[in-house]
Amino acid sequence: MMPFSTSNGNWNNLIVALFTSTSAVCVTGLSVVDPGTYFSFWGQLFIALLAQIGGLGYMTTTTFLILLIGRKFDLRQKIAIQQALDRPGMSGSTQVIRSIIATTLIFEITGVFLLLPAFVPDYGWNQGLWLAIFHSVNAWNNAGFSLFKDNLIGYQSSFLVVFTVTGLIIFGGIGYQVILETYIWLRDRILKKKETLVFSLDFKVATSTTLILLFLGTIAFFCIEVRNPATFGSLNLRDQFLVAWFQSVTPRTAGFNTIDIGKMTTAGLFITIALMFIGASPGGTGGGMKTTTLRVLTSCTKTILQGKEEVLLYERKIAVALILKAVGVLVGSIATVILATIVISLTDPQLDFIQILFEVVSAFATVGLSTGITASVSPAAKLVLIITMYVGRVGVLLLMSAILGDPRPTRIHYPEENLLVG
Repeated sequence: MMPFSTSNGNWNNLIVALFTSTSAVCVTGLSVVDPGTYFSFWGQLFIALLAQIGGLGYMTTTTFLILLIGRKFDLRQKIAIQQALDRPGMSGSTQVIRSIIATTLIFEITGVFLLLPAFVPDYGWNQGLWLAIFHSVNAWNNAGFSLFKDNLIGYQSSFLVVFTVTGLIIFGGIGYQVILETYIWLRDRILKKKETLVFSLDFKVATSTTLILLFLGTIAFFCIEVRNPATFGSLNLRDQFLVAWFQSVTPRTAGFNTIDIGKMTTAGLFITIALMFIGASPGGTGGGMKTTTLRVLTSCTKTILQGKEEVLLYERKIAVALILKAVGVLVGSIATVILATIVISLTDPQLDFIQILFEVVSAFATVGLSTGITASVSPAAKLVLIITMYVGRVGVLLLMSAILGDPRPTRIHYPEENLLVG
């Protein structure tokens, strides 16, 4: 809200400041103003810093700061780190934090150097360097803020920008564990070690599901939007595939766009909503229901259709507790989206249903894509979107458990009985 954060030097509006800071720290990318013209350099820097903190996660950032000042961890902090990183034990957590920070810096710095040749010729060294830094940070953290008025539409035909940004989005959202296992596998192959790495189930599920969604999304967007003159129709075949690829990647909670989202067909918007709702992978910087949740639920459906009693993934049995968690995430996510959509439909009845649903899913999955209504919705709707972004980033189950308190174990078991389902 400070005057030095805005380009006109005046105090910022409370709702604008709250919405922008929430969107940044929740790595969403939705904005009620144009960040490139509304905010000064300091305001843009605060957005980038909040996106960086939000992408790394609270515990990772806090742990890194504790390591910088040389303090040691007590038992409570070690347990918190273990739970935040979803590790089986408490040993080696500091090394993991250092690896996460190092990985983040390597990818972001690489992104900056790759984007410089695209931005410097158009904006000069000073502005070009800042544009490269800002967009690299936002792409890796799946935030989606852009300093260009038309987002990245002006670079829709640039191989360098498209594949640099999409590469950062994919690796940032796929999860640190996947990147680490890929690094170990490549290292062992280069050093020609006899012992080969056995990829974890997380790696197999995250990578295979991500590749399937990216491939199907690219084909679907190309087939549906190719005759739409407002999006793909006016482009040549090469640019159409570039735009289709980018549009398949960006709903995975990134928020950048190389076409006007508001001019997409209804079918294209629904596909985007579905991809946004699924989101990225656990352990990454993205949001959404997560790819692993989708695979567990689809595997449950496959098990029922095959008449089996055990849910299997890559010859591994999925625990009942994990299945229940996946169902809980799905039900909680749908309930949040439905409730937010109903409330905004009441506060802003002039908006189309598809626009409201798109905006709500984008906020919940911390994506940042919009059909162009974010700035025009009422203050009440903005507050609903702020809450939705927060719930989506924190996690439905985690937020509910924090409100309800720790579960109470019980020794009471009830008799089993059949129920008609479906």
